[in-house]
Amino acid sequence: MASMSRRRVLGGATKYLLLAVLTVLFVFPIFALLMACFRPGRDLMRYGIAFKTLIPESISFKNFADLATTREGIYLVWFKNSLLLTAIQAGLALALSSFVGYGLGVYKFKGRNFIFVLVLAVMLVPMQILILPLYKLMTALGLMNTYWGVVAPYVVSPFAIFFFRQYAIGIPKDYLDAGRIDGLGEFRIFARLTAPLMGPAYGAMAIMISQQAWNGFLWPLIVMRTGDMFPLTIGLNSLLSPYGNNYDMLISGSCAASVPIIIVFFFFQRFFISGMNAGGIKG
Repeated sequence: MASMSRRRVLGGATKYLLLAVLTVLFVFPIFALLMACFRPGRDLMRYGIAFKTLIPESISFKNFADLATTREGIYLVWFKNSLLLTAIQAGLALALSSFVGYGLGVYKFKGRNFIFVLVLAVMLVPMQILILPLYKLMTALGLMNTYWGVVAPYVVSPFAIFFFRQYAIGIPKDYLDAGRIDGLGEFRIFARLTAPLMGPAYGAMAIMISQQAWNGFLWPLIVMRTGDMFPLTIGLNSLLSPYGNNYDMLISGSCAASVPIIIVFFFFQRFFISGMNAGGIKG
């Protein structure tokens, strides 16, 4: 018994030590980026990430203040563009994808399985293959250098459709039948009964779709033409050029750019685990 107790204690200590080491490895780059925001960017490029230079001798918020003043506050314009694009894309993708997923999961009609197979097939197609036809389509529709040109290819997410469909399958049909008996139409059944039950699915997809929209780079780079229309990803990338690199604005701007996604995650985190588990095992 004593030897088993020692092995159990040793195993527990080893597990926590391993978790502590992994935590340090994951947190250290974030801490290094945060500390780099309070010193000149050229220092990070000159000395790299070293323990002796990691903690700045003096804390200065000049880099963050420059974000609002450099180039007539262009960083704030990029930030606003990213917020707007993320809100539009996430809102439309959640609404439309949940409609389609709910329909494929609840209603039985001819061709339902074929449509679902097509959704799965679209998930397997890389975005890079679709760039040329999407570019021609956006040009023909006159949506180049517009917010809708960036958002249009993502207003319906195949993965979100799959996820909502898996979640909708597990909703008890008695709730829907009770709504019909009470005289509710199908849209009101979805809005009043089904959507609240799918709250964890909405929370999980809100995090994933918002992160995808906020970090989007390739397609916005192709669609947007003028600097005041750039989202943050393209705007920050434009600070690096053969003619000079604005590391001060790049580092502090990258750090500030992570705040909205962190807020979204903490806001929806209580739904995330339950939503991912439920959507992944039902069906």
